[in-house]
Amino acid sequence: MSVKTVILGAVVNVLRVVVASTFVFSGYVKAIDPLGTQYKLHDYLEAWHLIEYVPDFVTLVAAVLLGGAEFCLGVFLLFAVHRRLVSRLLFAMMCVLTPLTLWLAIDNPISDCGCFGDAVPLTNWQTFYKNVALLAATTVLMVAPHKMGRFISLANQWIVVTYTLLFILLSSGNSLYDLPPFDFRPYRVGTDIKQGMEIPEGAKPPKFETVFVLEKDGEQREFTLEDYPDSTWTFIDSKTVTVEEGYVPPIHDFMMQTLDGGEDVTDSILSRRGYTFLFVSPHLEQADDANFGTIDRIYEYSQEHGYPFVGLTATGEAGIARWRELTGAEYPFYNMDAITLKTIIRSNPGLLLLKDGVVVGKWSHNRLPELDEVAPPLPQTPYGVIRQESVSGKVSQILLLYLLPLLLLSLADRTWKFTRWISNKTFTYSIYKRLKGKKKMRKKIVAGNWKMNMNLQEGVALAKELNETLAGKQPNCDVVICTPFIHLASVAQLLNQDVIGLGAENCADKEKGAYTGEVSAEMVKSTGAQYVILGHSERRGYYGETPEILKEKVLLALKNGLKVIFCIGESLEEREANKQNEVVKAELEGSVFNLTAEEFKNIIIAYEPIWAIGTGKTATSDQAEEIHAYIRSIVAEKYGQDVADATSILYGGSCKASNAPELFAKPDIDGGLIGGASLKAADFLGIVDAWK
Repeated sequence: MSVKTVILGAVVNVLRVVVASTFVFSGYVKAIDPLGTQYKLHDYLEAWHLIEYVPDFVTLVAAVLLGGAEFCLGVFLLFAVHRRLVSRLLFAMMCVLTPLTLWLAIDNPISDCGCFGDAVPLTNWQTFYKNVALLAATTVLMVAPHKMGRFISLANQWIVVTYTLLFILLSSGNSLYDLPPFDFRPYRVGTDIKQGMEIPEGAKPPKFETVFVLEKDGEQREFTLEDYPDSTWTFIDSKTVTVEEGYVPPIHDFMMQTLDGGEDVTDSILSRRGYTFLFVSPHLEQADDANFGTIDRIYEYSQEHGYPFVGLTATGEAGIARWRELTGAEYPFYNMDAITLKTIIRSNPGLLLLKDGVVVGKWSHNRLPELDEVAPPLPQTPYGVIRQESVSGKVSQILLLYLLPLLLLSLADRTWKFTRWISNKTFTYSIYKRLKGKKKMRKKIVAGNWKMNMNLQEGVALAKELNETLAGKQPNCDVVICTPFIHLASVAQLLNQDVIGLGAENCADKEKGAYTGEVSAEMVKSTGAQYVILGHSERRGYYGETPEILKEKVLLALKNGLKVIFCIGESLEEREANKQNEVVKAELEGSVFNLTAEEFKNIIIAYEPIWAIGTGKTATSDQAEEIHAYIRSIVAEKYGQDVADATSILYGGSCKASNAPELFAKPDIDGGLIGGASLKAADFLGIVDAWK
């Protein structure tokens, strides 16, 4: 293997790990926060003025699929599952995302693209540079996917695919039902909200302005606190915008205001000593009311023990009135910016518990605390103290739940593959046969494939010379010559077929009919031929012969009493990717493993590495023996050891008199299918003599 090949392989695998890790992380943080991803998709739709045309359920499904797709592609790339397809999909994805992030960087319609969710905020220019690097990396991976070493064999890749899909979809589903397992936002459990709003001494504070959208007599207008109108206007929505840049604290938009006049009550609630329940719903008209009974019981509990219970929403008075009518809610409501509420908790509705302004607990409406009138005070319950799990602990759980089973699968798979590789090594197979004492004598064959060479007169002359020479030599193997169609009938008349067998180089996949230029198996047999070559790499490559076509040809050849020399072999690219075993097995399964054991007795296998045909390159005797032993082993798996021991397997690919003795000395090589060296009597006879 050349230094260039080694370097390319190393580069590809380093890039593979980098790209895979990036997509796994990016996809996972999106998948476990599907609502956050949905909110980011809403930002894009608003920037494109499409938000009113796309229903929320569509954006939610898209959010789940986007996170899941990124995670799965990253995992598949890491394990080299469907390497070619995955590398192309990643390249296509980066071709879309890179120009998109360039637009974001130039126009800045959204401050953060959301590629890593809330876990790692990036500026739009940082995101663009990151995507340029990923585009370059995925280009390399797409060009050389075969350089990525597999962790899992092809036969077991479906396990990785299925397990990964189930894991990430269940993770998203659990985050929708409950809350995301990781909270990267500034309102996580343990956060002192007032402290998070403070600006360090000497830092220039930014200036914000809250804009209120109000309606009166069908007219909507925007107001600020300075020009807030009277109560005849109905509240519709509110938003906070930055008026002047400066140091932005982690929490900068937490502002609670009364419904009637916009009075700021934030400080009075955050400064209160003791516990306070915050019922959070960005939009009450979209809130899930399935568990309102539990919410009411918690409210009654808070009343019993003197804990304030307030609702926070961006919904106007009409929406609040509807919620009260629907659920019987008696707790007061304050207005807050919808984006802030969505940031506080990924649930609509959700529940927060504060103690001295510190977030003690957060609950989804599906996992509310079990508190009722008979429950003890909060300090005596598990809900009244901070129970913040460590990030390392959660990461360890995920690794145990997801990665550990896959790593064990990889280890088991690689062990199995290594065992199979060892069992196919020459010495192991030879010892096995000696111990069992079952090695059977099978035919040794040297077959010549003239291809499209020599006119009729030249062909007849060569056949005559071979026939006369071998008639007096009594060769130690069967000799076959496979000639062009126009030679068959003439050569058959002069050959002693007890000495030299005659074969064709091809036959049609049709029995008879209007197929101009084709020659059927019946026609071949009628000339006196006994053999036919099928599946040669030149027929596969130049004329597009598929496994299905070859299957038909094999069946017709056997039907007409011909013995089939069936060719298999891998390309140089497949050999360098260590895929030769997969290739030859697939070629046999596709065209001849459908035969019965009795029919298979008329099949002679010719292993011809495509990279060695007509190139002067030859597989070493050890390489050839290893693949021949493997071929015999898969025949044994299909038809049993007796059939495998009786099947002749020939080597082709620049076989000549000089290397034939070494090749033919190997226990699983039963002869050769000879190309160029079969066109001269002396060269061909030299190979035949190798059996002496």
